[in-house]
Amino acid sequence: MELRTEVSLPSSADRISFSTPVMFLGSCFAGEIGYRMASGKLKVLTNPHGTLFNPFSVAGALDRFASEYVYGEKDIYLHQNRYLSLEHHTSFSSWERDELIRRLNEVSLTASSFLREASFLFVTFGTSYIYTLRKSGDIVANCHKLPSSLFDRRQATSAAIAERWRETLDRLAVVNPALKVWFTVSPVRHLSDGAHANQLSKAHLLLAVEELLSHRSVAGYFPAYELFMDELRDYRFYASDMVHPSETAIDFVWEKFSQVFLDSPVLRLWSEATRITRAMAHRITGGKNETAPFANAMMERISELRAKAPYIDLTAEETYFRSMM
Repeated sequence: MELRTEVSLPSSADRISFSTPVMFLGSCFAGEIGYRMASGKLKVLTNPHGTLFNPFSVAGALDRFASEYVYGEKDIYLHQNRYLSLEHHTSFSSWERDELIRRLNEVSLTASSFLREASFLFVTFGTSYIYTLRKSGDIVANCHKLPSSLFDRRQATSAAIAERWRETLDRLAVVNPALKVWFTVSPVRHLSDGAHANQLSKAHLLLAVEELLSHRSVAGYFPAYELFMDELRDYRFYASDMVHPSETAIDFVWEKFSQVFLDSPVLRLWSEATRITRAMAHRITGGKNETAPFANAMMERISELRAKAPYIDLTAEETYFRSMM
């Protein structure tokens, strides 16, 4: 007896290894899956602009990376003596203008270089609602908790999203002809306007992606949204806010993702590396008499993994655990 609706997974002839540069941009899926890949020492760059929710801001970020854009004073918004970038996450703000500009260019330079070498680009759309700054009409990536009177809000159609993205995909094909683009739609619900409006928003995103699948740079669509909505249709798979996926749900989607893109030997090495990096994340208190046995055990794991895969960089982890001995 079949007690759940199983979502069919796409196939990918191209696989991800420890030498494969992979970029993630966008909303929930991008951040969570990118984090899991990085925890296992895979070569990944995730959301250099911070979390981006609407398709236009994601496309804008890629356009800047492709053109090696240099940020200056014209790109900074000043509010109550604090400088910020409306194209970036709220973490991109500072009391010092030059410091913010320096950081924006540092991040942009890193992303521009990574994009040119990347084999995969995973793009996650979160919402089709966009905010524009009334003064300029420019679409913003984040309102930075500024007064709502400064912005207008509207829903973008699937046709407008697809048209905007064809331009960006054409640019990417010139900068990195070998880049394989995969789209996803975030399962996180945006319920501020109600459940029906959220469904309409996701529908515009899904229809836009369907149109873009014919572009020569697009390799496919990964059904993160469908996996969560169809296979995990139970509130026990939500976090306490009843909007975001729980850790169990994210782990389930990661398992499906790894089935499509990671071969078994890579996944086994990823699992071993993850155990080491997550052990490092757990801060151990006490003197060296208490921490040394744990550190010794982790150093043995590092040595074993190095013997199997010397190309995995565990320098930071080794330094950390050695300091505990």
